[in-house]
Amino acid sequence: MPTILRCKCLIVGDSTVGKSSITQVFHSDSSHFPKNYTMTQGVELLVKPVNIPESSDSVEFYLYDCAGRDTFIDIVQKFWDHPSVVMVVYDCTNENSFSNCTKWLEKIRSQNSHLKIPGALVANKIDLEQRRMISPKQGRELAQSHKLEYFECSAKEMQHVDVPFFFLANEFHKLYQERVELFSTLA
Repeated sequence: MPTILRCKCLIVGDSTVGKSSITQVFHSDSSHFPKNYTMTQGVELLVKPVNIPESSDSVEFYLYDCAGRDTFIDIVQKFWDHPSVVMVVYDCTNENSFSNCTKWLEKIRSQNSHLKIPGALVANKIDLEQRRMISPKQGRELAQSHKLEYFECSAKEMQHVDVPFFFLANEFHKLYQERVELFSTLA
């Protein structure tokens, strides 16, 4: 019997790192890159199902694309209760966006300290290699220090955008399976 798991995915990071582009490219199955940029004000919600390989189950992502400007932080934080997974995005050509990743994680985790939240750290804009300021090694080290998985993508070139989402879907599915097994041993 197929199971549909609902998964609240918070997508956070500084403004202009490409969170909305990543979300929209993933949502459109890499058929649409938003050329007209409108800064997110608050939270934009998109829904996208992901099939879990070697299973009849699927994860229905509720993608919370959160504004990255401090002006909107009070509004945005109201949506951060009980996330299933988190994706922290930075622009690999922008050192500030990279150093602020820790701040984003701390805010989410302080609001949800009782939860085990699988996460991904995503370096966006890898198509701008000549302007790159943050090396993959630095990204991997930051991810590892926060118990996140590290990914790189280019929303503009629609490269590897789906990979972190598939990882998060599988991690969420694993947690679900662990809970099912736990409850079956208790019954």
